[in-house]
Amino acid sequence: MATAAGYFDRTPNPSTRPGLSHLQADPSLPHTPQRTFSSAFSSPSLSYRAEEEVLVFELGARHLSAGIAGESNPRCRLGFGPEDSRRVGDYRSFYPEYHDRPRKRKRDYKWGEDHELWRMDLRGVNLGLVEDKIERAVREAYTKYLLLDSKNKRLVLVLPSLMPHRLLSSVLTAIFDNFQTPSITLFSSPALNVMAAGCRAGLVVDIGWDETIITGVYDFREILVRRTTKAMKHVTRCMAELLKGFAEPEASSAEKSKSLEGPEKRTQPQLFSDSRYFDFAEEVTSRIAWCPVEERKAESEHDSSEAEANDPIFIPSPLPPRKTLKIPFTKLPEPVETGLLAAGNNLRYLDDHEQPLTQLIYDTLLSLPSDVRSACMARIIITGGGSNIAGLKTRLLSDLSLIIKSRGWNPVYGRAAEQVRQLADNPKLEKPTGPQTMLEPQISDEITEKLDKEKMKRLAQAEVAREVRGVETLGAWAGGSLVASLKIKGVVEIDRDSFLATGLAGAKGEHEIAAATQRITLGPRTGVGEKSGWTLGTWA
Repeated sequence: MATAAGYFDRTPNPSTRPGLSHLQADPSLPHTPQRTFSSAFSSPSLSYRAEEEVLVFELGARHLSAGIAGESNPRCRLGFGPEDSRRVGDYRSFYPEYHDRPRKRKRDYKWGEDHELWRMDLRGVNLGLVEDKIERAVREAYTKYLLLDSKNKRLVLVLPSLMPHRLLSSVLTAIFDNFQTPSITLFSSPALNVMAAGCRAGLVVDIGWDETIITGVYDFREILVRRTTKAMKHVTRCMAELLKGFAEPEASSAEKSKSLEGPEKRTQPQLFSDSRYFDFAEEVTSRIAWCPVEERKAESEHDSSEAEANDPIFIPSPLPPRKTLKIPFTKLPEPVETGLLAAGNNLRYLDDHEQPLTQLIYDTLLSLPSDVRSACMARIIITGGGSNIAGLKTRLLSDLSLIIKSRGWNPVYGRAAEQVRQLADNPKLEKPTGPQTMLEPQISDEITEKLDKEKMKRLAQAEVAREVRGVETLGAWAGGSLVASLKIKGVVEIDRDSFLATGLAGAKGEHEIAAATQRITLGPRTGVGEKSGWTLGTWA
């Protein structure tokens, strides 16, 4: 009998227990060679490569949109209203009958001032409060929606092209002081709207809250900017007056009679002294406000009596006394036409900053050079919060086409200009008699008339014929996301250390930056690109 040690020392018979040699590849047969991967070119699944994430913020007068570069939509859109600025632990809005409680009315209340972050008129604006609101909104975006650390994250900030330096300094101070952002790149919203539309040139009509800004952009550069106070703030106020008239018809008629007594006897109506009416009017405007097209307007006026009787809109009022408002459907376009198109007002009595949108768009195109005008006519970009009103884009484009067809590109208009145009089109008409005929030559030469006709034909051919066409855009935030994902260096790139040291006073002019880049220094740092300074660009 064999011992245990001798049993374990035995070797198996290869004939009864074959090995794994038959599984090895025969070198004489074709086979796939074994590949080796180096560490520098390894598979993405075997190594982690951290890319630099760029954040995109769009800051307006009422909202903050935040997201990550490369995405199509922002991850959050935060407001600056009174409900969004409550302290921690303030749950009064969840109490029963909270909205029905009477609130203390402000004596000098301005329409919508509680929902604005800033105004272009900085008189009466608390910039310290503006910094606190921005810091709170940005912190909420970081911790609640982006879920990222602000350290070592570059920031692309989209701002309006015109801002006071004090306001711009407050915005940058609020971000640099409270967050570890290494640098901020500023972009103007009109240029990004054009980029988000897939164009290089266009006419951007930004229907904002406090004003409407019309910007002519050519090759991503702002050529001309025009502004008007016909914006959504005026529309919501007109809508509040309409709702007030149907809710309390007797009170509204009394207020109208008081307004006719004189400016010294006018009192501020209760409607505009309570901020609760603002929320109600803004919600109705965003939901059911619409704008009729000029061609369909005649048909609606023809059947206005039937429409008022058969198509009423029932709106439950959330304000005391709670009741349902019955408003005709044909009355809903009146706030839009009054607030944006100045319906019922003569253009002679309107100031330059109160022009309706259609007239201001035409004046902006008329002020542009002919080559820029031809490019912008076919690329009219209507954006902003007011562009979501149903039928407004079609109405603006149709009215603009009618103005161009009737007036052309002649800056002079009126009765005398119409007579001169008719004489130019048909020289056989009798010329008007009067003192102006003495200034005209008494002898008509056929050769001179023929040369004038040929000159007019050449001028007509030189003017590039373009039709009015609208272009959809994804918005300024999407344009900023696209630019940041392409890693394009912006003109206005502000470093954290340099701004905290000198503020906006450290910004240099564009001519100084251009001169610094042309200098050639010889020495130990030859060939090293050193940043010589930064500029404010369009915000200078």
